Amino acid sequence: MNTDKGWHVSGEGAIATLTLDRPDKHNLLKMSEVDDLIGDLNALDADTSLRVIVFTGTGTRTFSAGVDLGDILTRDWTDNPVERLADRIEVLRPVTVAALNGNVYGAAADLALACDFRIGVEDMNLVMPPARYGLVFHESGLRRFIEKLGSGTARQLFLASRDMDGHRLLETGYLDQLCTRNDFAGSVTAFAEHLASLSPLSLAITSKAITDISRGTLDSATLKRETVACFSTDDAREGMAAARQKRPPRFTGR
Repeated sequence: MNTDKGWHVSGEGAIATLTLDRPDKHNLLKMSEVDDLIGDLNALDADTSLRVIVFTGTGTRTFSAGVDLGDILTRDWTDNPVERLADRIEVLRPVTVAALNGNVYGAAADLALACDFRIGVEDMNLVMPPARYGLVFHESGLRRFIEKLGSGTARQLFLASRDMDGHRLLETGYLDQLCTRNDFAGSVTAFAEHLASLSPLSLAITSKAITDISRGTLDSATLKRETVACFSTDDAREGMAAARQKRPPRFTGR
């Protein structure tokens, strides 16, 4: 068990925040600790009271520098821990928000893209360096960039190795929201609270369906059953009652 984790989890109630916490090294991840991080994500995923997970980094300079360069040439990449981590984030039950508090490098850009939403700050940059290092990015990461941003943007990032600032990232669709530094924390909190106010049952089913449709792996029969079943849930009854009574709904996820 890793006793010196490069992250910490905070929060209570429906929203948890996972903060990458190695600011002296730009919040990078060590490959030896990825399994522990996935274990923490599994625990968050199993907490049925949790509706939203916010991923962010310590400080104002960097969300994450991605992989420790010392790991790159010293391990067998047949099993890529970062790829497994990003794939796990992509299918988490709670809605996920990447709060990009600073620059994003390499694999960290894929971890953020695996989230449902991304909020950035105006002075941030995204750097995708594999071609500068003579390396090739992992398959599921390339798929995510092509599916979510298009092959043109993927070529700019991976073939031309173009750095992109916050405004360009907003234009490409990588970012859903771009904030000033002063507005960043408040905007992240407000958006997370908004997500937490929605039906967790509806969000979980719809999020999985969107991911499966984009991958071409949707089980239409299962989605049909879940869609029909939703009409007889407590959440549906509460949502309809709240709409009639013109009040905020109080969803339970049942």
